[in-house]
Amino acid sequence: MGQDALSIMFKTNFGLMQHHKWSLTEIESMIPWERYVYVDLLEQFIREEEAKQRDIDAQMKTGRNVSRVNMQPAKQRMGR
Repeated sequence: MGQDALSIMFKTNFGLMQHHKWSLTEIESMIPWERYVYVDLLEQFIREEEAKQRDIDAQMKTGRNVSRVNMQPAKQRMGR
């Protein structure tokens, strides 16, 4: 395994352990294609979440109402 590939593997493992709470034992016990599938699904999920956040940010910048974010002050929401 080349140095670059090894570095990528360690960075990926670190990310899975730190950010997604997988154990190193779980990661290392995966069949190589199984690990590839899980990492691919995780990358796809992250891209979709980032796209959703960009859409929300763009809507907030243009002043359009964002359905997921209630922009009324707390007093108005509580009927005060």
